[in-house]
Amino acid sequence: MDAEAIKLNDWLRMFIGEVPPAFFIEVVLRMIFVYLLLLFSMRLLGKRMASQLTRNELAALVSLAGAMGVPLLAPDRGLLPPVLVAVVVVSLSRLLAFLSFKNQKTEGVIHGKIDILVNDSVMNVERMMATRITRERIMAQLRSEKIMHLGEVQKLFIEANGNFTLIRTDKPKPGLAVLPDRDEAFINDLKPNGIMVCHACGMRNDSGNTSKECPNCRQMDWVISVERPESV
Repeated sequence: MDAEAIKLNDWLRMFIGEVPPAFFIEVVLRMIFVYLLLLFSMRLLGKRMASQLTRNELAALVSLAGAMGVPLLAPDRGLLPPVLVAVVVVSLSRLLAFLSFKNQKTEGVIHGKIDILVNDSVMNVERMMATRITRERIMAQLRSEKIMHLGEVQKLFIEANGNFTLIRTDKPKPGLAVLPDRDEAFINDLKPNGIMVCHACGMRNDSGNTSKECPNCRQMDWVISVERPESV
């Protein structure tokens, strides 16, 4: 389009464009076709597409969306290319799903693996760095599960699809409070215990020597552990 043809007061061009009126009927037909093609493709991709998406399914969905957008509104583009893209995407996705089902190592490469972020009331700093999950993110997740301190946590997993899975311990023990430090009123409601724990990861310091570094995270910030009051 020539620069001279662009005028800010040309409302007809802005809203309708430079296509004949008959193309609007074609857009409706194209939209119905693309919608049915997407619906059919996602149905072939499996029930996971209606739930949480894995990396494979997310890549498939983005590829389908990218292929469908241009021919939907471009009058000079046909509808056969998105059909071919859909066939390739669905076939590749089903092939990867088949390979994942047959081989566990292949599944780990394609979809990722489960990581343990909290193990026996202590944060796994190494896995947190590998998965790029921060201490604050773990604390927020535990608070959403109504956890008050790490002593209530047996395991916290991050699944391959990014979801968190919490396993509570049957016998809670004193641990690091997961409440925000500035929420002093709420923290004061917890029952303090004489055992020192690392403020960064929750590792217990049974020796009581606060001048040594934490063997788990190499920090030297020790705080008193807490317990949940019986009335809470």
